[in-house]
Amino acid sequence: RARFVGKNGACNVAHKNIREQGRFLQDVFTTLVDLKWPHTLLIFTMSFLCSWLLFGMVWWLIAFAHGDLDHSTRLQRDPGEGAAGAPAGFVPCVTSIHSFTSAFLFSIEVQVTIGFGGRMVTEECPAAILVLIVQNIVGLVINAIMLGCIFMKTSQAHRRAETLIFSKHAVIALREGKLCFMLRVGDLRKSMIISATIRMQVVKKTASLEGEVVPLNQIDIQMENPVGGNSIFLVSPLIIYHVIDKNSPLYDISPMNLHHHEDLEIIVILEGVVETTGITTQARTSYLADEILWGQRFVPIVAEEDGRYSVDYSKFGNTVKVPTPSCTARQLEEDKSIM
Repeated sequence: RARFVGKNGACNVAHKNIREQGRFLQDVFTTLVDLKWPHTLLIFTMSFLCSWLLFGMVWWLIAFAHGDLDHSTRLQRDPGEGAAGAPAGFVPCVTSIHSFTSAFLFSIEVQVTIGFGGRMVTEECPAAILVLIVQNIVGLVINAIMLGCIFMKTSQAHRRAETLIFSKHAVIALREGKLCFMLRVGDLRKSMIISATIRMQVVKKTASLEGEVVPLNQIDIQMENPVGGNSIFLVSPLIIYHVIDKNSPLYDISPMNLHHHEDLEIIVILEGVVETTGITTQARTSYLADEILWGQRFVPIVAEEDGRYSVDYSKFGNTVKVPTPSCTARQLEEDKSIM
């Protein structure tokens, strides 16, 4: 069976035959952020290059229309014609533009405000001053969009989720006399996840009384944690557990038939706010039937040393066998009621 959510939190869903592709263009910024890095860098480069070429052509047309190129050519043929190679009293729109290459270089100087000093706009052409203003505004807009896009890509919330870890396996064992589904979650960074909440869902194929088949039915399951409720204080690794009672989808599962539930997948979702950036992040993982160990318990990894608590992450996923009934939670509850 294909996973719905991978162990690394990636959702195994492919979107096909989307007819309204134009919806993505209505939110261009999010579309740019969601692109892969090679595509983002290509768009980043092409946006600047195209704007330089476009305004380079505009500067060349202004110089051509004003006759600057003719006088520059005359300077190359007859250096004796005036100080600028042009008739006395002639003032170009932009100095030192004599070809498209020089116009392209001037376009780069204007947009990135390098200003080498060899070329400059004069008071001769109001159109040139207007183009100068427009190009500066366009350059600022491109800078704001592209730099904002790159900043968002480098600070995306899922990067923080890389240091939120879950145990490779989940376990089922007795806790307070009841069968419980348990897993361990931890945070590798010292900066905390604020207002962290965790929830679990069972995803499996179901059929309604009317015969409707739901291939991926998501069922929320009640969970408990050491501090009560869904909120957790993730300063050290915690064991999160779900009590398997009559309202649980795992109520009729035993160690004998656990691995026969090939359509069973338990998804765990951890959400919280990153302390350093204030961005909400989400970490996900899932457990299939063959990743659930019956009759085992996680070993302790927190110990007190030299007046402080230390966590041994080398034992994060280690488990140990414990006495556990080989029956379903329903049978265990019925046996207790008889006794």
